[in-house]
Amino acid sequence: MRQIAIGSMRIDRLVEIPSLAFEKKWLFANVTDEVIAANRCWLDHRYIEPDTGRFILSHHSYLVRTPRWSAVVDTCCGNHKSRPRTPMWDQLNQPYLENMAALGVAPEQVDFVMCTHLHVDHVGWNTRLIDGRWVPTFPNARYLMGRAEYEHWDAAHKANPARPVNHGAFADSVLPVVAAGLAEFVETDHLLFDERDAGLRFAPAPGHTAGNMQIHLRGGHDHAVMSGDVIHHPIQCAAPWLSSAADIDPAAAVATRVALLEELVDTPSYLLTGHFPAPTAGRVVRHGDAYRIRFED
Repeated sequence: MRQIAIGSMRIDRLVEIPSLAFEKKWLFANVTDEVIAANRCWLDHRYIEPDTGRFILSHHSYLVRTPRWSAVVDTCCGNHKSRPRTPMWDQLNQPYLENMAALGVAPEQVDFVMCTHLHVDHVGWNTRLIDGRWVPTFPNARYLMGRAEYEHWDAAHKANPARPVNHGAFADSVLPVVAAGLAEFVETDHLLFDERDAGLRFAPAPGHTAGNMQIHLRGGHDHAVMSGDVIHHPIQCAAPWLSSAADIDPAAAVATRVALLEELVDTPSYLLTGHFPAPTAGRVVRHGDAYRIRFED
Protein backbone atom coordinates (compact mmCIF):
# COMPACT_ATOMS: atom_id res chain seq x y z
CA MET A 1 0.00 0.00 0.00
CA ARG A 2 1.39 3.37 -0.93
CA GLN A 3 1.15 6.14 1.64
CA ILE A 4 -2.27 7.81 1.68
CA ALA A 5 -2.88 11.46 2.54
CA ILE A 6 -6.06 12.53 4.33
CA GLY A 7 -5.68 16.23 4.95
CA SER A 8 -2.51 16.60 7.02
CA MET A 9 -2.63 12.94 8.04
CA ARG A 10 -0.31 10.44 6.39
CA ILE A 11 -1.31 6.77 6.56
CA ASP A 12 1.03 3.83 6.10
CA ARG A 13 0.41 0.11 6.38
CA LEU A 14 2.51 -1.43 9.15
CA VAL A 15 2.82 -5.14 8.39
CA GLU A 16 3.09 -8.04 10.81
CA ILE A 17 2.09 -11.02 8.60
CA PRO A 18 1.73 -10.06 4.92
CA SER A 19 -0.11 -13.20 3.80
CA LEU A 20 -1.78 -16.03 5.72
CA ALA A 21 -4.25 -18.55 4.28
CA PHE A 22 -7.34 -19.61 6.23
CA GLU A 23 -9.65 -22.53 5.54
CA LYS A 24 -12.72 -21.10 3.83
CA LYS A 25 -15.24 -22.66 6.24
CA TRP A 26 -13.17 -21.66 9.26
CA LEU A 27 -13.38 -18.04 8.20
CA PHE A 28 -16.91 -17.99 6.76
CA ALA A 29 -19.08 -20.90 7.83
CA ASN A 30 -21.79 -20.02 5.29
CA VAL A 31 -19.55 -19.67 2.23
CA THR A 32 -20.16 -21.86 -0.82
CA ASP A 33 -17.89 -23.01 -3.62
CA GLU A 34 -20.26 -21.29 -6.05
CA VAL A 35 -19.66 -17.91 -4.41
CA ILE A 36 -15.90 -18.43 -4.55
CA ALA A 37 -16.02 -19.47 -8.20
CA ALA A 38 -18.16 -16.47 -9.13
CA ASN A 39 -15.57 -14.05 -7.74
CA ARG A 40 -12.32 -15.55 -8.98
CA CYS A 41 -12.53 -13.28 -12.00
CA TRP A 42 -11.57 -10.29 -9.85
CA LEU A 43 -9.94 -11.93 -6.81
CA ASP A 44 -6.66 -13.47 -7.94
CA HIS A 45 -3.99 -15.53 -6.13
CA ARG A 46 -3.31 -12.66 -3.74
CA TYR A 47 -6.75 -13.13 -2.19
CA ILE A 48 -7.80 -16.75 -2.82
CA GLU A 49 -5.44 -19.72 -3.12
CA PRO A 50 -5.87 -21.12 -6.65
CA ASP A 51 -5.76 -24.81 -5.71
CA THR A 52 -7.47 -24.88 -2.33
CA GLY A 53 -9.92 -21.99 -2.35
CA ARG A 54 -8.53 -20.89 1.00
CA PHE A 55 -8.89 -17.20 1.78
CA ILE A 56 -5.73 -15.14 2.18
CA LEU A 57 -5.60 -12.43 4.83
CA SER A 58 -2.97 -9.94 5.90
CA HIS A 59 -2.29 -8.94 9.49
CA HIS A 60 -1.30 -5.30 9.68
CA SER A 61 -1.72 -2.08 11.61
CA TYR A 62 -2.07 1.43 10.27
CA LEU A 63 0.42 4.11 11.20
CA VAL A 64 -1.15 7.57 11.12
CA ARG A 65 1.04 10.65 11.37
CA THR A 66 0.36 14.37 11.47
CA PRO A 67 2.72 17.24 12.33
CA ARG A 68 1.23 17.12 15.86
CA TRP A 69 0.74 13.44 16.73
CA SER A 70 1.22 9.85 15.60
CA ALA A 71 -0.99 6.82 16.14
CA VAL A 72 -1.05 3.08 15.59
CA VAL A 73 -4.44 1.55 14.80
CA ASP A 74 -4.90 -2.10 15.87
CA THR A 75 -1.74 -3.98 16.81
CA CYS A 76 -2.03 -7.44 15.25
CA CYS A 77 -0.97 -10.63 17.08
CA GLY A 78 2.30 -9.84 18.83
CA ASN A 79 5.45 -11.87 19.37
CA HIS A 80 6.18 -14.66 21.86
CA LYS A 81 2.54 -15.07 22.88
CA SER A 82 1.07 -18.44 23.75
CA ARG A 83 -1.90 -19.19 21.49
CA PRO A 84 -2.08 -23.00 21.46
CA ARG A 85 -5.64 -23.13 20.11
CA THR A 86 -4.64 -21.03 17.08
CA PRO A 87 -1.26 -22.38 15.88
CA MET A 88 -0.93 -19.76 13.13
CA TRP A 89 -0.69 -17.09 15.86
CA ASP A 90 1.24 -19.12 18.44
CA GLN A 91 4.71 -17.97 19.56
CA LEU A 92 5.24 -15.65 16.62
CA ASN A 93 8.54 -13.94 15.93
CA GLN A 94 7.70 -11.30 13.34
CA PRO A 95 9.70 -8.14 12.45
CA TYR A 96 6.86 -5.78 13.34
CA LEU A 97 8.98 -3.26 15.23
CA GLU A 98 11.65 -3.42 12.55
CA ASN A 99 8.97 -2.66 9.96
CA MET A 100 7.88 0.30 12.08
CA ALA A 101 11.47 1.53 12.27
CA ALA A 102 11.69 1.30 8.48
CA LEU A 103 8.75 3.70 8.34
CA GLY A 104 10.70 6.11 10.53
CA VAL A 105 8.90 5.68 13.86
CA ALA A 106 10.07 4.28 17.20
CA PRO A 107 7.60 2.93 19.80
CA GLU A 108 8.44 5.81 22.14
CA GLN A 109 7.25 8.31 19.50
CA VAL A 110 3.70 6.95 19.30
CA ASP A 111 1.11 9.20 20.96
CA PHE A 112 -1.99 7.03 20.55
CA VAL A 113 -2.80 3.36 20.15
CA MET A 114 -6.35 2.93 18.85
CA CYS A 115 -8.20 -0.36 19.20
CA THR A 116 -11.25 -0.94 17.00
CA HIS A 117 -11.92 -4.00 19.16
CA LEU A 118 -9.99 -6.30 21.48
CA HIS A 119 -9.75 -9.58 19.57
CA VAL A 120 -6.52 -11.53 19.87
CA ASP A 121 -5.23 -10.52 16.42
CA HIS A 122 -5.83 -6.80 16.98
CA VAL A 123 -4.17 -6.19 20.36
CA GLY A 124 -1.01 -8.31 20.36
CA TRP A 125 1.57 -5.58 20.01
CA ASN A 126 -0.09 -3.56 22.75
CA THR A 127 2.55 -5.26 24.88
CA ARG A 128 5.90 -6.97 24.46
CA LEU A 129 7.86 -9.37 26.65
CA ILE A 130 10.73 -7.77 28.56
CA ASP A 131 12.53 -9.60 31.38
CA GLY A 132 9.69 -12.08 31.65
CA ARG A 133 6.95 -9.43 31.96
CA TRP A 134 4.39 -8.10 29.51
CA VAL A 135 4.89 -4.34 29.35
CA PRO A 136 3.31 -1.70 27.07
CA THR A 137 5.11 -1.56 23.73
CA PHE A 138 4.31 2.14 23.36
CA PRO A 139 5.20 3.62 26.75
CA ASN A 140 4.23 7.22 25.98
CA ALA A 141 0.93 6.48 24.25
CA ARG A 142 -2.67 6.74 25.32
CA TYR A 143 -4.32 3.43 24.47
CA LEU A 144 -7.88 4.16 23.36
CA MET A 145 -10.27 1.24 23.87
CA GLY A 146 -14.03 1.02 23.69
CA ARG A 147 -15.57 1.07 27.15
CA ALA A 148 -18.28 -1.46 26.26
CA GLU A 149 -15.71 -3.68 24.59
CA TYR A 150 -13.41 -3.65 27.60
CA GLU A 151 -16.21 -4.26 30.09
CA HIS A 152 -17.40 -7.28 28.08
CA TRP A 153 -14.00 -8.98 28.13
CA ASP A 154 -13.27 -7.92 31.71
CA ALA A 155 -16.47 -9.56 32.93
CA ALA A 156 -15.59 -12.75 31.05
CA HIS A 157 -12.09 -12.72 32.55
CA LYS A 158 -13.37 -12.20 36.09
CA ALA A 159 -15.67 -15.21 35.72
CA ASN A 160 -12.53 -17.42 35.79
CA PRO A 161 -13.35 -19.52 32.71
CA ALA A 162 -11.64 -22.85 32.06
CA ARG A 163 -9.91 -21.40 29.00
CA PRO A 164 -8.13 -18.04 28.94
CA VAL A 165 -10.35 -15.24 27.66
CA ASN A 166 -9.77 -14.27 24.05
CA HIS A 167 -6.99 -16.87 23.64
CA GLY A 168 -5.15 -15.26 26.55
CA ALA A 169 -4.90 -11.88 24.84
CA PHE A 170 -6.95 -10.06 27.47
CA ALA A 171 -4.46 -11.08 30.16
CA ASP A 172 -1.22 -10.49 28.26
CA SER A 173 -2.13 -7.68 25.85
CA VAL A 174 -4.85 -5.60 27.53
CA LEU A 175 -4.60 -5.84 31.32
CA PRO A 176 -0.90 -4.82 31.46
CA VAL A 177 -1.80 -1.61 29.63
CA VAL A 178 -4.57 -0.91 32.12
CA ALA A 179 -2.26 -1.68 35.05
CA ALA A 180 0.29 0.79 33.65
CA GLY A 181 -2.34 3.55 33.63
CA LEU A 182 -2.15 4.02 29.86
CA ALA A 183 -5.68 2.88 28.93
CA GLU A 184 -8.39 5.40 28.12
CA PHE A 185 -11.91 4.05 27.65
CA VAL A 186 -14.11 5.75 25.08
CA GLU A 187 -17.71 5.41 23.97
CA THR A 188 -18.41 3.74 20.63
CA ASP A 189 -19.24 7.18 19.17
CA HIS A 190 -16.29 9.32 20.20
CA LEU A 191 -14.82 12.39 18.54
CA LEU A 192 -11.09 12.54 19.24
CA PHE A 193 -9.98 15.34 16.92
CA ASP A 194 -12.22 17.91 15.26
CA GLU A 195 -9.76 19.75 13.07
CA ARG A 196 -10.25 20.77 9.47
CA ASP A 197 -7.07 19.06 8.32
CA ALA A 198 -7.06 16.12 10.76
CA GLY A 199 -10.41 14.97 12.08
CA LEU A 200 -10.71 11.55 13.72
CA ARG A 201 -13.82 9.90 15.10
CA PHE A 202 -14.66 6.47 16.46
CA ALA A 203 -18.04 5.25 15.20
CA PRO A 204 -20.21 2.30 16.29
CA ALA A 205 -19.86 -0.84 14.19
CA PRO A 206 -22.05 -3.42 15.96
CA GLY A 207 -22.00 -7.11 15.28
CA HIS A 208 -18.42 -8.37 15.34
CA THR A 209 -17.81 -7.87 19.06
CA ALA A 210 -19.70 -6.42 22.01
CA GLY A 211 -18.36 -2.90 21.46
CA ASN A 212 -16.92 -2.99 17.95
CA MET A 213 -15.93 0.33 16.37
CA GLN A 214 -14.62 1.75 13.13
CA ILE A 215 -12.52 4.88 12.71
CA HIS A 216 -13.31 7.75 10.34
CA LEU A 217 -10.52 10.07 9.24
CA ARG A 218 -11.36 13.40 7.61
CA GLY A 219 -9.10 16.15 6.35
CA GLY A 220 -10.32 18.86 4.01
CA HIS A 221 -12.28 17.02 1.30
CA ASP A 222 -10.56 13.69 2.02
CA HIS A 223 -12.10 10.78 3.89
CA ALA A 224 -11.04 7.28 4.88
CA VAL A 225 -12.58 4.58 7.05
CA MET A 226 -10.50 2.12 9.02
CA SER A 227 -13.08 -0.61 9.35
CA GLY A 228 -11.28 -3.11 11.55
CA ASP A 229 -13.13 -6.40 11.19
CA VAL A 230 -16.38 -5.06 9.74
CA ILE A 231 -15.01 -6.65 6.56
CA HIS A 232 -12.41 -9.41 6.67
CA HIS A 233 -11.96 -10.28 3.01
CA PRO A 234 -12.79 -8.59 -0.33
CA ILE A 235 -15.25 -11.36 -1.21
CA GLN A 236 -17.59 -9.89 1.43
CA CYS A 237 -18.09 -6.89 -0.82
CA ALA A 238 -19.60 -9.12 -3.50
CA ALA A 239 -21.35 -11.25 -0.87
CA PRO A 240 -21.93 -9.11 2.24
CA TRP A 241 -23.98 -11.90 3.81
CA LEU A 242 -20.83 -13.98 4.40
CA SER A 243 -20.43 -14.05 8.16
CA SER A 244 -17.23 -14.38 10.13
CA ALA A 245 -17.24 -17.22 12.62
CA ALA A 246 -16.03 -14.67 15.19
CA ASP A 247 -19.09 -12.39 14.85
CA ILE A 248 -20.97 -12.17 18.15
CA ASP A 249 -24.15 -11.05 16.34
CA PRO A 250 -24.03 -12.11 12.68
CA ALA A 251 -27.19 -10.26 11.65
CA ALA A 252 -25.95 -6.99 13.11
CA ALA A 253 -22.53 -7.55 11.52
CA VAL A 254 -24.10 -7.96 8.08
CA ALA A 255 -26.19 -4.81 8.57
CA THR A 256 -23.11 -2.84 9.64
CA ARG A 257 -21.13 -4.11 6.66
CA VAL A 258 -23.84 -3.24 4.14
CA ALA A 259 -24.32 0.20 5.69
CA LEU A 260 -20.60 0.95 5.43
CA LEU A 261 -20.35 -0.26 1.84
CA GLU A 262 -23.39 1.79 0.88
CA GLU A 263 -21.90 4.87 2.56
CA LEU A 264 -18.65 4.54 0.62
CA VAL A 265 -19.82 3.22 -2.73
CA ASP A 266 -18.84 5.31 -5.76
CA THR A 267 -17.27 8.03 -3.58
CA PRO A 268 -13.61 9.11 -3.34
CA SER A 269 -13.41 7.74 0.22
CA TYR A 270 -10.83 5.08 1.04
CA LEU A 271 -11.68 1.79 2.69
CA LEU A 272 -8.83 0.55 4.90
CA THR A 273 -9.61 -2.83 6.42
CA GLY A 274 -7.76 -4.85 9.01
CA HIS A 275 -7.01 -7.87 6.84
CA PHE A 276 -7.02 -7.16 3.08
CA PRO A 277 -3.70 -8.30 1.53
CA ALA A 278 -1.62 -5.78 -0.38
CA PRO A 279 -2.32 -3.40 -2.02
CA THR A 280 -4.97 -3.24 0.80
CA ALA A 281 -6.30 0.30 0.25
CA GLY A 282 -9.23 0.66 -2.09
CA ARG A 283 -12.44 2.38 -3.02
CA VAL A 284 -15.85 0.76 -3.04
CA VAL A 285 -17.60 0.59 -6.40
CA ARG A 286 -21.04 -0.71 -7.25
CA HIS A 287 -21.27 -3.95 -9.18
CA GLY A 288 -24.76 -5.11 -10.01
CA ASP A 289 -26.73 -5.36 -6.80
CA ALA A 290 -23.58 -5.64 -4.67
CA TYR A 291 -20.11 -4.10 -4.53
CA ARG A 292 -16.47 -4.58 -5.38
CA ILE A 293 -13.19 -3.01 -4.28
CA ARG A 294 -11.10 -1.04 -6.74
CA PHE A 295 -7.68 -1.45 -5.21
CA GLU A 296 -5.16 1.37 -5.28
CA ASP A 297 -1.74 0.41 -6.67
